[in-house]
Amino acid sequence: MSEHDDFNTQVITEFRANAGVVGGYFEGKPMVLVTHTGAKSGVERTTPLVCSTDGDRVVIIASMGGAPTHPAWYHNMVANPTVTVELGTDTYAATAVEVTGDERQRLYDQQTAIMPQFAEYAAKTTRTIPVLVLERADA
Repeated sequence: MSEHDDFNTQVITEFRANAGVVGGYFEGKPMVLVTHTGAKSGVERTTPLVCSTDGDRVVIIASMGGAPTHPAWYHNMVANPTVTVELGTDTYAATAVEVTGDERQRLYDQQTAIMPQFAEYAAKTTRTIPVLVLERADA
């Protein structure tokens, strides 16, 4: 297990033990756990992500800290958009939908207002950082 996987496992355990509240680096930040299926492997993985909300939709951003490439979870959700969302103590099926244009910018700016580091992430990379919304399946 890599150091990154070990860190994620600790965050996931803390999230589930504390009704969605996580300390350390993520203290005070809204978090969601998203279980998605690997695009190539078909293996289910759970990824802890900071998020925002837009109405009843959860918004996640594939910033990867401004890295030059998209994170693996982004590719997985594009290939297999049916996901499981854990938000606080609520768990539900959802569909991951990438948003573009003005809607993407509005949601990215909304995230940046909550967590200013997202402006730094955009400045660090030449790629357009994808924004996805998780639309509840039973809504």
